[in-house]
Amino acid sequence: MTGEAATVDTPLKKLVGERTAKALAGHLDLHTAGDLIYHFPRRYDERGEHTDIRSLDVGEQVTVLAQVQRTAVRPMRQRRGNLLEVTVGDGSGGVLTCTFFGNQAWRERELRPGRWGLFAGKVTEFRGKRQLNGPEYVLLGEGGEGEAAANEEVEEFAGALIPVYPAAAAVPTWVIARCVRVVLDTFTPPEDPLPATVRATRNLADIGTALREIHRPTSKEALYRARRRLKWDEAFAVQLTLVQRKQRAAASPGRARPAKAGGLLDAFDARLPYELTSGQQVVGREIAADLARPHPMHRLLQGEVGSGKTVVALRAMLQVVDAGGQAALLAPTEVLAAQHHRGILDLLGPLGRAGELGAADDATRVELVTGSLGAAARRRALAEVAEGRAGIVLGTHALLYEGVDFHDLGLVVVDEQHRFGVEQRDALRAKAEQPPHVLVMTATPIPRTVAMTVYGDLETSTLSQLPQGRSPIASHVVPAAEKPAFLDRAWRRLREEVTKGHQAYVVCPRIGEGPVSDEEPPREDDNGRRPPLAVTEVAPLLAEGPLHGLRIGVLHGRLPADEKDAVMRAYADGELDVLVATTVVEVGVNVPNATVMIVLDADRFGVSQLHQLRGRVGRGSAAGLCLLVTEAVEGSSARERLDAVASTTDGFKLAELDLEQRREGDVLGATQSGRRSHLRLLSLLRDTELIRDARAEATELVEDDPDLARHPALAASVAALVDEERAEYLEKG
Repeated sequence: MTGEAATVDTPLKKLVGERTAKALAGHLDLHTAGDLIYHFPRRYDERGEHTDIRSLDVGEQVTVLAQVQRTAVRPMRQRRGNLLEVTVGDGSGGVLTCTFFGNQAWRERELRPGRWGLFAGKVTEFRGKRQLNGPEYVLLGEGGEGEAAANEEVEEFAGALIPVYPAAAAVPTWVIARCVRVVLDTFTPPEDPLPATVRATRNLADIGTALREIHRPTSKEALYRARRRLKWDEAFAVQLTLVQRKQRAAASPGRARPAKAGGLLDAFDARLPYELTSGQQVVGREIAADLARPHPMHRLLQGEVGSGKTVVALRAMLQVVDAGGQAALLAPTEVLAAQHHRGILDLLGPLGRAGELGAADDATRVELVTGSLGAAARRRALAEVAEGRAGIVLGTHALLYEGVDFHDLGLVVVDEQHRFGVEQRDALRAKAEQPPHVLVMTATPIPRTVAMTVYGDLETSTLSQLPQGRSPIASHVVPAAEKPAFLDRAWRRLREEVTKGHQAYVVCPRIGEGPVSDEEPPREDDNGRRPPLAVTEVAPLLAEGPLHGLRIGVLHGRLPADEKDAVMRAYADGELDVLVATTVVEVGVNVPNATVMIVLDADRFGVSQLHQLRGRVGRGSAAGLCLLVTEAVEGSSARERLDAVASTTDGFKLAELDLEQRREGDVLGATQSGRRSHLRLLSLLRDTELIRDARAEATELVEDDPDLARHPALAASVAALVDEERAEYLEKG
């Protein structure tokens, strides 16, 4: 390793050597001194406050600070040689077994009881015991023995706070810490991009101090100040970007679509068989006002499953049709697009059947455009859309293809944002001559939506009331491995509902044999768990076993479109008692007679998915029941996640849980673009006050200096954290 002076742009190979630099680049995507300096510790271990080993999950890649309790050498059964078992503990009762294969007497002498060290590896389980196989480790010095001076790596952990970095098996945390020390010894921090007035007003540390203290904190207070400054940089960069782009968008031309007295919307309201909730009325007025402005609306409509978002969206579409434009509703699946088509036609009645016998005088047409349309039907539908006769157009990705042209696209409604990519939504918007109004609907605010709501990028409307007649949904976890009798009871409970004349769903995480689709998780995970249960395997077992004699249908994404539609129609018409399906039923499927859902391998689904799935029951006057079947053991994070889902039907609480469990850096689209995001420290849940303060400062600064021309270092810093691609990603929403 060299002593060459380092700036953020210095290649790591000049500082830490070719071999180490190659490992850092290959395993952690760290190439320059700046990359490494901004690779912040994940946490800090403190002597006396150790990792809770009992909380570790099997399959997790971990670094734990632990003490050697005992060692044992025994011969291996399958081959010659000995096996060294080292039991380490965290002082609170949690233990791990570290196993080393081969004759390694030196290691036994080194790992003697009483020694503290950092142990890194993947948690596995063998005969009920958690273990690390052949972990990497570094032992910490014991004071009077002079070992700390003999071991260079131990220097990294001389302080009270021990940084633990996001690491890889080939590059453990202590190697990263050693490299950071080498870089910091000669590092020249960049010019502080934050205006001095902001630093003083908000009591923020300078950038050089913050970068040093976050890696080698001299005290807990110094660490807090360092983290606060670096979090501020992240929040400020995003807020500046959003405020700048929102300011530009406010000036961009759109086309006003004002309400029209005596038009389709008034006629629709007059024929509605029920009264809108007060929430629907308030949100309707917000959207109507947005549509009447000559700037594109960009609004998020959040509402619990069954809160009546579709009716609100349909009223917005009718306002646009009244104003001479067209509205497109984008659904994530053909099943949902077809159901929207049927549902909207039913709601509109003669108002949606222009050109047909019995149509209202001022009726429009409602067209469905999907990939499975036959050639003749497709030509007819596309002509209706292109010539403007179809005021409302419903479809899937097929709406994005070349050859789908709109006469005057005024509003894009996106159903279930998290099932549709940003680029795809933008491609549809590009089909309008002027940017159309955009309404995004979601039943469970997913992490990115929550993030953008916190950041204030979207205008947000929320429906919190359920329409009259909707019933509550009870959810329970069924621990199949611990209490098999509970699973038997679940199947009996399903039969009871069918006996009462109701219907049921059974949801599986996988389709079955054949190519893996986007609908299903991997066949088997790295820890040797059995493959997830599959629809095509479960359905016949249920038909022969606990659900014998019931009418069972199968639905999944690999069925031909006409077959999917036929199954869904049969279920909706009450010709099937039970639908065994994948997540293809997750959004929008509306069968009010369905009262019970059993989700198998529920721990294989995300929080948002489970909340969406259970929203398929309890849609009528009878109460809904959702049973989450799992083999996850009590106390595991998977089980805690399911317990949380069962404990509340508040989608906003569940969205926060979802956000806590995901990488919040994805708010900048790093996952979609395959690039690293520097949004590392900011928590969208815990730092809302800091984000709000950053927004206030950003608004003031942009009003005074819209392009940051007088703050070139700040502009460069913002560009590094939120480049143009990510800025567009944020804006597209």
